[in-house]
Amino acid sequence: IGAFYCRLSIMADICFQVSPVVDEISPSSTSSFEMLDMESVPAPYHVVQPHWFFCRRADDNTSWLPFSIEDSDKLEDAYGNADKDTVVAVDGERYDVNVKERRRYAVYWEQAPTEVRRCTWFYKGDKDTRFMPYPEDFSERLEDAYKQAVTKDEWKKKLDFPSGETVILHNPKLIMQYQPIGLQDEWVSSPSEHTRPRTVKRGVDNISVEILDGEPEKVDHLVFMVHGIGPACDLRFRSIIQCVNDFRSASLSLLASHYKRAQQEGKVGRVEFLPVNWHSALHGDATGVDEDIQRITLPSISRLRHFTNDTLLDLFFYNSPTYCQTIVDTVASEINRLHVLFKQRHPEFSGAVSVVGHSLGSLILFDMLTNQRTGSEVNTEKMSGSEHCHISIDTLEQILTRLGLQQYLATLQAENMDLESLVLCQETDLKDLGIPLGPRKKILNYVRRKWLPKVRHQKPLLLDSSPASYSNELISEIQSQLHRAQSVTSAVDYEYFDMGIGQVSIDYPQLSFHPQTFFAFGSPIGMFLTVRGLKRIDPNYTFPTCKSFYNIYHPYDPVAYRIEPMIVSEVDLEPMLIPHHKGRKRMHLELKDSLTRMGMDLKNNVLGSLRTAWQSFARLPLHISFILVPAGVCEEAEPMVSSEQTEQPEIKVGMLNGGRRIDYVLQEKPIESFNEYLFAIQSHLCYW
Repeated sequence: IGAFYCRLSIMADICFQVSPVVDEISPSSTSSFEMLDMESVPAPYHVVQPHWFFCRRADDNTSWLPFSIEDSDKLEDAYGNADKDTVVAVDGERYDVNVKERRRYAVYWEQAPTEVRRCTWFYKGDKDTRFMPYPEDFSERLEDAYKQAVTKDEWKKKLDFPSGETVILHNPKLIMQYQPIGLQDEWVSSPSEHTRPRTVKRGVDNISVEILDGEPEKVDHLVFMVHGIGPACDLRFRSIIQCVNDFRSASLSLLASHYKRAQQEGKVGRVEFLPVNWHSALHGDATGVDEDIQRITLPSISRLRHFTNDTLLDLFFYNSPTYCQTIVDTVASEINRLHVLFKQRHPEFSGAVSVVGHSLGSLILFDMLTNQRTGSEVNTEKMSGSEHCHISIDTLEQILTRLGLQQYLATLQAENMDLESLVLCQETDLKDLGIPLGPRKKILNYVRRKWLPKVRHQKPLLLDSSPASYSNELISEIQSQLHRAQSVTSAVDYEYFDMGIGQVSIDYPQLSFHPQTFFAFGSPIGMFLTVRGLKRIDPNYTFPTCKSFYNIYHPYDPVAYRIEPMIVSEVDLEPMLIPHHKGRKRMHLELKDSLTRMGMDLKNNVLGSLRTAWQSFARLPLHISFILVPAGVCEEAEPMVSSEQTEQPEIKVGMLNGGRRIDYVLQEKPIESFNEYLFAIQSHLCYW
């Protein structure tokens, strides 16, 4: 032992002789002492590796974010030989960067261009949460001074800038920026920080910033997302563009975590989400509706009335023939424009295309998809588009067949009646032919809804319900409509839905593709169909061009309604519970279900169910002790799912979703279950 301590003493003496402690006083940011580089040999100079950043908003010069590694490398490659027209596609080709102008332009939506920087030096104040990049010319001066200091091993250098800033290079690991009192520039965040020094870092590797690798180049699926009422989509008053950006980021994160191996092997690409904005077109200068509404708005509670005019009135606008036409035209044209632009930028794309609607946006898509035409119907219309052809007896026969009134075809044929003549008939004319009240009401209702909306939309006349009041001009217009080729759009035809009542008189435009799936988030579709007079949806009904339909909602969403009870009214079906993204049911829901099972067991057989009740309670997750935590109920526990929970009989719910279930409910959070009224509004906006 004595020999061991002797060796330690000798080694300590050698260490003190080799590396003596040096005390040297120099100015610093908080005291007169300075951290010193203890290395006797200066490190060689290495060229700093630049990384490209972009400003997220044009009106905020402090919101800087890094490009992905892939995009930054592409920009750096183009930097060396960039000319005026050098453009690099970034962020999944949703943006274009003009390298020479240092500007980032949005491709698919309207957005002011933002600044782009090739960044090498960064700074951060005491109150800043992240490092900010210096302008490129400022960074170049810092790099030149740093290179000279490293090469000559001359530190404690003071670098003054014309704008008043002073940067002191104390040593390679301590570089500070000092602001003079009274300086006002774009970097100053508050007057109290004028004299506070800022930490300066060289290279993106020395700052704490998350830089993604980049998005998969291959796009497997394209999804268009249509917003609901108002210009904001969530409680943070973010636009549809910002919300869809976060939705896309969440999708990429889930793909990376759940399909990591498939992505690495190139079997899975990514899903592209594009926002569809219709609110700005409705409330823009073209319609003038905002100005008209403002003239009749009361001056009291101005903020609340402004909110109502900007959001809630969209529901009334959609039930107005004039503004509903503007909305559906805007949605369809915007979707088609985005689809064409996407195909131009991704000519190799061969995946499926789907649509998503939130709130009122889901109702817009539902009505639009209801009125789409198949390829054969469109081709038939195009073939007859240049001909003036009367509606034949065969067409009249098809109409009567659809209405279930084939037995009256002979009666009408005996009077040489065709569809053109039928439009001009009054109810008394059909009564004279011996057609009962019910059938003649159906016939007249169908004909007027099929043809008069076109005339009413083109000529804003006040129409009486009786054909006897039609003017000669109106009759001529109806006749000309019958002779024209049938329009590519039509009013909502709810004969498909086993009911003869439809939406307002709208010409629904056609999409340039057939959607694979329609997702409705927080949708009022069921309510709107009901108040239109629809009691049930024909189980055999399907969208003409869309194969699948999913109605997804939060259980506390006050705007959401179910669809399945309108199809299968004789069976009480619980909605399908959407699993947590980690593949389980949340802990408080599992506890609730288990206690319910135990209570039912005790109720059914009080004396003989003790063993069954205990088994029911034993099906709870093993780590139930983790339910209560200091913050509340733990929602991260993983419950054990028994076989009887997973085995459910297959239920066929009509053909609207190909026989699959339609209604899917999200799992509420534990804190939301404490007071469902408190989180009602938030629940309607939680889908983003």
